[in-house]
Amino acid sequence: MNSLNILYMGPNSGTCRQRAQALRRLGHKVCTLAPRSFLPDNSWINFWIWRTGARFMEAVLARRVLAALPDCDFDLVWIDGGDLIAPSLVRELKNRFGRVINYNIDDPYGSRDSRRWRLYLESLPFYDLLIVMREQNVLEARSLGAKNVLRVFMSADEIAHAPRQLDAADWQKWASEVLFLGTWMPDRGPFLSRLVELGVPLAIYGDRWQKAREWSRLRSHWRGAGLHSTDDYAKAIQCAKICLGLLSKGNRDLHTTRSSEIPFLGSLFCAERTSEHMSLYSDGVEAVFWDSPEECAKHCFQLLADNELRATIARNGQARCIRNGTLNQPTLLSILQAALAEDQSAV
Repeated sequence: MNSLNILYMGPNSGTCRQRAQALRRLGHKVCTLAPRSFLPDNSWINFWIWRTGARFMEAVLARRVLAALPDCDFDLVWIDGGDLIAPSLVRELKNRFGRVINYNIDDPYGSRDSRRWRLYLESLPFYDLLIVMREQNVLEARSLGAKNVLRVFMSADEIAHAPRQLDAADWQKWASEVLFLGTWMPDRGPFLSRLVELGVPLAIYGDRWQKAREWSRLRSHWRGAGLHSTDDYAKAIQCAKICLGLLSKGNRDLHTTRSSEIPFLGSLFCAERTSEHMSLYSDGVEAVFWDSPEECAKHCFQLLADNELRATIARNGQARCIRNGTLNQPTLLSILQAALAEDQSAV
């Protein structure tokens, strides 16, 4: 594939930034633009976007985005997320640059995020290619007018999630027995609380856990807020003997980015048993799956008592993750190939 000049529109943070950097590693020129930066950065604006889908803001935002575009041609416009991108802006970008695609790691078709995705849903018919993470999203997007839909798995990043060289200070700071790294959600509190009740030596990093009804039981296991530094995130996972993979029921997840990040970093992935997890890893060989907190606790105690088994499963899981290709570069390459295919109806 020849080098492309790509306008990449999305947050300059997190997995979005990792994907932009992966496109550069694939040899493309990437110009990034963060639509959210054109609105005031305060909690009221965030609340309004969440509850109304940025109602009454879309015209002003579109004008500011268009005024900020560099004076050059792009081969492709990549929208990451798209909660602030109105149909009129998608059409104008198509008029100027040709092909516009959308990659969304969330579940805009579900009910968890209030009206946040209003503009995204209204814009579906105007994208040349829509990339979704969930099988049911394919039919849902098409029913709302999307012409071409590609489903991919969420992916780890070859650089952000590459294993680090660890020293004694790292192990002293980050070592844990059983780690959960993630934000509080209503369904997660009861599960982790039950693990603590069963005696699992749990460590938690993540935001908003003080809101959990089970906070009194979980407080002593909470080590701090979410780890937004890629080095801290990677080291915490590497220094954990077992890493838990919990899903977002509100997002209808059957896998998450951690389904690849944890194995790729070389730690043992212990997660909810789902059809997608079972398709990614062999249970008991490349990862360990459970259907209940009691089964999860049983696995944790067995694995903590067997260093050799734990290391073998972690090693097998890392190798399987690489074979799966659930990494940014091969995933993004497949997206670009689909976006540039002459016969889009075949996607």
